[in-house]
Amino acid sequence: MSLVTRFAPSPTGYLHVGGARTALFSWLYARKNGGKFILRIEDTDLERSTQASVDAILEGMQWLGLDHDEGPYYQTKRFDLYKEVVAQLLAEGKAYKCFCTVEEVDAMREAQMAAGEKPKYNGMWRDRTDHPADKPYVIRFKNPLDGVVVIDDLIKGRIEIANAELDDLIIARSDGTPTYNLTVVVDDWKMGITHVIRGDDHVNNTPRQMNILAALGADIPKYAHVPMILGDDGKRLSKRHGAVGVMQYRDNGFLPEALLNYLVRLGWSNGDQEIFSLDEMVQLFDLSACNRAPSAFNTDKLIWLNQHYMKTLPVEQVAKQLAWHLAEQQLNTEQGPAITDVITVQAERVKTLKELVEVSRYFYEDFAEFEENAAKKHLRGVAAEPLALVKAKLAELESWTTEAIHQQINAAAEALGLGMGKVGMPLRVAVTGGGNSPALDVTLQLIGKERALARIELALEYIRQRAENA
Repeated sequence: MSLVTRFAPSPTGYLHVGGARTALFSWLYARKNGGKFILRIEDTDLERSTQASVDAILEGMQWLGLDHDEGPYYQTKRFDLYKEVVAQLLAEGKAYKCFCTVEEVDAMREAQMAAGEKPKYNGMWRDRTDHPADKPYVIRFKNPLDGVVVIDDLIKGRIEIANAELDDLIIARSDGTPTYNLTVVVDDWKMGITHVIRGDDHVNNTPRQMNILAALGADIPKYAHVPMILGDDGKRLSKRHGAVGVMQYRDNGFLPEALLNYLVRLGWSNGDQEIFSLDEMVQLFDLSACNRAPSAFNTDKLIWLNQHYMKTLPVEQVAKQLAWHLAEQQLNTEQGPAITDVITVQAERVKTLKELVEVSRYFYEDFAEFEENAAKKHLRGVAAEPLALVKAKLAELESWTTEAIHQQINAAAEALGLGMGKVGMPLRVAVTGGGNSPALDVTLQLIGKERALARIELALEYIRQRAENA
């Protein structure tokens, strides 16, 4: 029997990093074992589910590169199937109609708590046949009254839950719509899911779902419950800790390779190895190596990984991801150096793709003003002579190469008997507008001869006007 995993998010918001990690683990497990990975959208919460959330989930999965072999399936398109299963359970005496009102169930639970008992539905309609003709009802599953449900969890180990602890859960609401625990069971059964990898907030649902599967005569999948992700303060990861939506990390300038590498190490390890290509993840991933304890999200570690991938991935791959940020920040790179050349010289100097765009603008756009502090410090009267001489020497060049540019800058400094700092910093501010850039010869070469000379002239004019206004 081939292995089948699934990722089944509810479209009630963005794709959370916790969900992305679950999707990654499920995807890796299927890929490693030559199985199938199914994407299922659990959209039965009609009030909270939105198309925008569906789109965000699909976009997040696509950006991460977690392709699915089947789907996306939508539960709202499978209601007829769920109704058939509910009818089957009713016909076989494995489910029943419950005519209790919400108020009656609440009173039942309050009385139980007052008596020091666990609050749960007491099964009062379980065996009754005196059904009123005009009263609304829900359908409840007849959970076994005795015995134990055993979950041989692939991460947490053996878990045992007594059936006496479980009540008869609702599988269809009074309006006929199926509930979560019913739809999940039917879909896992009909889709042939062999391994359910999901967050450990579902542990309490698992014995109930296993009992329904058993009642249907279905094969019961193996379960692996992944511990939750915490913030650095030990509390469940949420917006107060920063970005938690996958696409927010894209927007903030992270590479998908970096986020995937970070997520796979968030609760799984292979010795002391920190860097994993996707192929290595597939080859090495094993559920038995997953931690049983929660993991804490560390943004600094993610930033470190992002910098690593910006420097080491093929530059064309980085450029493909950078394209979104160029469009977002409205930087037109058609006139100027190849963006791959800019990435090569800037990648080690920044932490994110967003920052790379911000600090590379001068390669493509001219500016009318210089950064105030840099100009105040370096575009002073004493800089006029070295800038004028460098401009003259650069203008002589027929071949605009880094080597030739380097020689001319050095020649100007030597001719004036100045250290490189007295020439280099004014020149850097002149051609970039600010005080930071890669090596000057590389920067000038990428900016281009005509544009570089025009900017030096702009700096000389700035110095002249500064002197006149002094």
